[in-house]
Amino acid sequence: MANPPFENVGQNTKFADDGGHKFLMVPDPHYRAFWYRRTFTVDGEVPPVAVLKIAKAKFGTRVWLNGEDVGEHWPCYTPGYFDVRQQLKGNGQSNELIVRVHADPLAVGDRVANGFDFEKHSYLAGIYDDVTLTLTGSPRVVNVQVVPEVDRGAARVVAELRNDGKQPVATGVAFEVRPYERSQVVGRVTLPDVRLEPGQTRSVEARIPIRDCKLWSPEAPNLYHLVTRTNADALLTRFGMRRFHFDPTTTIGVLNGKPCYLRGSNVCYFRFEEDPLRADKPWDEQWVRRLHRRFKSLDMNALRYCIGFPPEMWYRIADEEGIIIQDEFPIWTLGEDDMTRVGVEALAAEYRDWMREHWNHACVLIWDAQNECRFDKTREALGLVRNLDLSNRPWDNGWGKPQQPADIKEDHPYQYSRSMAVVHWNPELKPLPTLDSVVDRYSKLGPDGPRPRIVNEYAWLWLQRDGQPTTLTRAGYAAYLPDANADKRREFYARCLSAMTEALRASRRVAGVLHFCGLGHSWDGCATSDNFIDLNRLAFEPHFQKHMQYVFAPVGIMLRVSDTCQAGKSLEVRVVVFNDLGSGWNGDVTLLLPDGEQETVPDIEVAPYDRTEVALPVMAPSEPGRYDFCAKIIGANDKVVLSRRIVAVTTNVEGK
Repeated sequence: MANPPFENVGQNTKFADDGGHKFLMVPDPHYRAFWYRRTFTVDGEVPPVAVLKIAKAKFGTRVWLNGEDVGEHWPCYTPGYFDVRQQLKGNGQSNELIVRVHADPLAVGDRVANGFDFEKHSYLAGIYDDVTLTLTGSPRVVNVQVVPEVDRGAARVVAELRNDGKQPVATGVAFEVRPYERSQVVGRVTLPDVRLEPGQTRSVEARIPIRDCKLWSPEAPNLYHLVTRTNADALLTRFGMRRFHFDPTTTIGVLNGKPCYLRGSNVCYFRFEEDPLRADKPWDEQWVRRLHRRFKSLDMNALRYCIGFPPEMWYRIADEEGIIIQDEFPIWTLGEDDMTRVGVEALAAEYRDWMREHWNHACVLIWDAQNECRFDKTREALGLVRNLDLSNRPWDNGWGKPQQPADIKEDHPYQYSRSMAVVHWNPELKPLPTLDSVVDRYSKLGPDGPRPRIVNEYAWLWLQRDGQPTTLTRAGYAAYLPDANADKRREFYARCLSAMTEALRASRRVAGVLHFCGLGHSWDGCATSDNFIDLNRLAFEPHFQKHMQYVFAPVGIMLRVSDTCQAGKSLEVRVVVFNDLGSGWNGDVTLLLPDGEQETVPDIEVAPYDRTEVALPVMAPSEPGRYDFCAKIIGANDKVVLSRRIVAVTTNVEGK
């Protein structure tokens, strides 16, 4: 964002020709470091505590204040805190703050995670989150963890206090809870006479009953403010009353005591950073809020912040908009440890700081240690820190072994991958599967033993925003849709993606279905991309909008029919109605036929969190051709829900 801009920034990768998409880190050939300078003043005397926080910066941060070195922070995805009390000037005097960040991820060595991503072209250095200076007294509130006890309607609070002075102190600690953006107090507890020795940090605990407690959920994102106050400091903490876990028997998520199927997408923030059209969008609150609302407009209730953390503002917006976040630490190496050499202890320290920063966000319900890796160190590292989260949220350990029985496993059933990409593990294309075979496989997707499972990547049909194939789909589109233009490719993608999404949800065998991906990057050389055609307006590609607007409906449907049939012969059509709601659904299932006629099965009932399948035998059209069949229900909140399939009608079963 520098103005005038630096030239040739982020050129710290080289292409590894594996057939289409792998970039490897190299030292930046143009820059060793970037520097920030800011001057500011402080009114009045400098108080006993002055802490500078750089919420996120990469790659390795060093800070000087008024010419004095105040410290270094190597982690690139967790906050750095710097005690600047001794260097800070008060009474209106000018202070000069200098911050240096290294230019490329290799600078961090094996000290911390470097954020390697096979599909990133540019690793952009710099500060990418807020910088704040906290001035307060001692004893101060260092950190607060709010543990919602939804059954009691109470918040358990663990507050970490520190005495930065040279004398022992005694202080009362008062806790007050207010509804977010409202003034009335709905809960209050005071702890008298808490004593701290010089330099001591200690934790105190209280349980605060909340009057008329309202729970947080995607449908009702109620939030509260907690004020934790000593005799010299006060800290404001926002939280939501919610509890989430996976039932090891049903393998489905449970939010506030009720089953909760996750429906959503992925945000690849660090890939979006290198998007040519990114500009200042990641730090524009209105744009980020519209982005999350666009996802919710498709009935999504969940996102995976994939391979890394966006700025804290994104989490605040997800809290407010009601979106469940699967929060993924930036490790993706497919088990190639030389790409991320950080050790278990150092990784656990980063996990700890990540958890402390995010554990009060109402939206963060799943900790995700890594993506698609099979090594043991992430499992060992999360085992060292998971007890710090007193809410005991579940963990995802990528493709590694889960750490506890109720932890989840992520599944990436890329059914089209071997038909779309020529890469080192797939040297030649396989025949394009028929859509009905893909739907059938997804519909029969069995549970991986008693393990909760989220499908948060699937399909492998990506197109750039202009409709051109990506590096991982060029070969397939050229081979199997050689004469298709951008519009035809987009229609094929949207129809297949919607059918697969319906099949995964209709199976009732996965805890979550998250399409990949909701926000990524798009340029000539990207491997994956998103489905926007206008980033400023956040307009979805029209075929994507047409088909995907129905697939995440709380009460959804899946039309099952063969891709081909014989003209004039009977055709079995089946419709699955599935229900994510805690109340039963009753309604008609209607099949809209190509000739304008319709068949209806009335008064179908679907129990809460269940599914029902109905058969509608019909006659195929008498003339050969490609025909559009459509199933329809009136779902939750009187919303029309459709499921579409194209059927090729032929003169005989051989397709001639």
